[in-house]
Parts: sequence; structure tokens; C-alpha cells
Amino acid sequence: MWLSDLQLVLADRVVERGALCLENGFITAVVEGDAPALDAFSGRGLTAIPGIVDLHGDMLERDIEPRPRARFPVELAMHELDKRLAATGVTTAYAAVGFAWRKSDLRTQETAIEIIRVLNRIKHTLLTDCKIHARFEVRNEETVPILEDMLRQGWIDLVSIMDHTPGQGQYSDTSRYVTFLKEWLGFTDAELGPVYSRIESKVEVMAVTPRDWTLAKAIIDTALAHDVVVASHDDDTVEKITAQADMGVTIAEFPINVASAEAARARGMHTIMGAPNAYRGESNTGNLSAMDGIRAGVVDILASDYYPAAMLQTPFKIVQHGVLPLPEAIRLVTLNPARAAGLTDRGQIAVGQRADLVLVEPGDEVRVRVTLRGGEAIYMDAHGARLWQALPTPADVAMD
Repeated sequence: MWLSDLQLVLADRVVERGALCLENGFITAVVEGDAPALDAFSGRGLTAIPGIVDLHGDMLERDIEPRPRARFPVELAMHELDKRLAATGVTTAYAAVGFAWRKSDLRTQETAIEIIRVLNRIKHTLLTDCKIHARFEVRNEETVPILEDMLRQGWIDLVSIMDHTPGQGQYSDTSRYVTFLKEWLGFTDAELGPVYSRIESKVEVMAVTPRDWTLAKAIIDTALAHDVVVASHDDDTVEKITAQADMGVTIAEFPINVASAEAARARGMHTIMGAPNAYRGESNTGNLSAMDGIRAGVVDILASDYYPAAMLQTPFKIVQHGVLPLPEAIRLVTLNPARAAGLTDRGQIAVGQRADLVLVEPGDEVRVRVTLRGGEAIYMDAHGARLWQALPTPADVAMD
């Protein structure tokens, strides 16, 4: 099948008018000018970019329980999220699954196990290529044997090393942690009194106690032994970056400041920031602005974090603001995350790559018209469907 009359965003340049040939789920030809076939799909007015690769999406847990105690089946939640992802141009999605936050929250051992088991059972039925991103809290000893077993079974595709202890990392400002407890985990003002004292004691202990990487190293070693990439998370010091890089971590997720991001890049690590952060121009926790990080040259990947639509909109906004040229901006959500995750078969429009493509109509708000995964349409809006239906049949071509 040929797709023609398209602006093509390649890894290093833009072809203003080009065509693609797709066979057996892969791109077999990329040409400038018209397709050498009469039965080509005409995407006049549309731009073709590679399918978006999202390494960190936090949406599923909240889709399972959109309001406190309003719980829905994992399978239903994932299928609904899957449709939204396809409609925003995401073709490869890493569902971030957290372990053991607190017993009344979704991030418990039991819930994490259930989510991961269900996703591995249903992933072949999904529109997008669903992968599992396991989030490991460095102080959670109970998670170690569970996660190691899942890694051995091949259930996990990416691991991140996390520490949400207040007083450092994402919550170096403890007042923001308290706000999080109230707004997201449902703590009342009455419940927060004892919490304040526990937070203060934890901060005091951390100030004089060296970080213990024993549990994290066990998980990292197991992951690397099974060819699973490992990321750090919310790094706020060069020392954290150094320690984790020495253990084999190759991705730094959401560095808190420029110094941490620069240290990660100096160690050859990929750096991820949130696409919503970049789109809005600020972090919702008061940390490093992703747009500032991109301007400083210390960010090479964007992730959906909590808002999938930002993955497509942000690269075009980056171009509009004159921060990066279009090919480089699109690489933030396609080629760069694919390579960071060890995926060599996707992320760019090139011969031999998977035919994961998004046909979009640029504008103030970029519109997804068609999303293809492996050459098959997994999403079309009304405009895309009309174009697709206008595709000539073999009989029409014969008559011509």
C-alpha cells in the first residue's frame, strides 16, 4: 500500500511532498514526490510522523479508580485508555504501575500484581503496543521478590527506581507533599496532624543517614540480567545520578534540576521530562520546567506522565516557539524514547522500520486524522475515514 501527498517528518529533515510504501507491517520505500502507483492513499494536507512512543504513562491507575472507592475492572479501564492513546497518536505505550503506596490507595502490592497480570493477558487484544513499566520504591523490601519473579517471567519491560520520601527528590519542599496527600490521596486536615510529625522525623533522619541502595541494586541487577532497561526517577543531586549510573541505570526520569539533568547526560543517560510540563511551561510541583530543560539541551525525551494529548501537541508547540526544528522536536516523542528503551524497529520513518505512523493536520491544535500500527489503521477520525474510503480499488485502477 502506498501513502502519498504527505509532508514527511524524517529523523533528520522534512520532505515537503513525499510518499511511503507499506508492506507486511513495515516501511519498504520512502520517496520524494508522488507515489509510483495509481491506487495510493492521498493524504493531501496531512503530515506523517512516526508513531509516538510513551515510556511513562500514569493514567491507568486513575482510570481504574477515577474517584475514591469508585473502582472499575482493569481490563475495561485499559481498553478505554487504549482507545484514547491511539487517538492521540501513541502506538507504543508503557503503562506505569506503582507498588505499595499505602493500603487505601491504588498503589499496593496486590493491585500492582493484578494490573500486570491482566495487561500481560490482554495486550495482544489492544490497539497500541502495550508494555509494562514497573515503579520500584527503594525502601520497599516486600516488592523485591515479587518484582524479581515478574522480571524472570518476562512480564516487565522497563523498571524505574523511585524514592517518594518527603524532604528530597520530587518533594524536597515538604509542603508540596502535604498538598499531594490532601488532593490526591484524600487525607483530611484532621489526619494530617500526625503526618506532619512523621514527615519531620523522616527529613531529620535522611539528613544524617546515607542512602541505602541495597534493594535497588538487587532489582537493577535482575532487570539487566533479563535485558530490561532501568531508569532513575526524580533525581535532585549529582550524587544520586552517579550512584545509579554506576549500577547500570541508563535513563533519568524527571530530573528535579538542571544540575541533575546535566550529570545524567554527562554519564550518557537519556533524560525524560513530562510533555504536560513542557506544554504548560512549568512543573506542577515547582521543579525544573521541561521547556527550560529542552532549551538548555538537557532533555531528549518527553513522556505523557498524566496527560496523553500533550505528547503530540508539545513538539509542535516547541517548533512554534522556535526552540527546536520540527524533526528534532518530533524525535523527543518517537526515535529518542524508542532507542532509550532498546526498541530498534520503530521511532522513525525509514525503510525497514515498523509502519507505526500518525497522519496529522497541523494547526494551533494538531489533529490526529489516522493512526497506523504495523500498517493497520487503529484510529481514524471522520476526516481520515473519508480519505481512507476514497482510496481507489484495484477495479478503479484497472478502469483508468
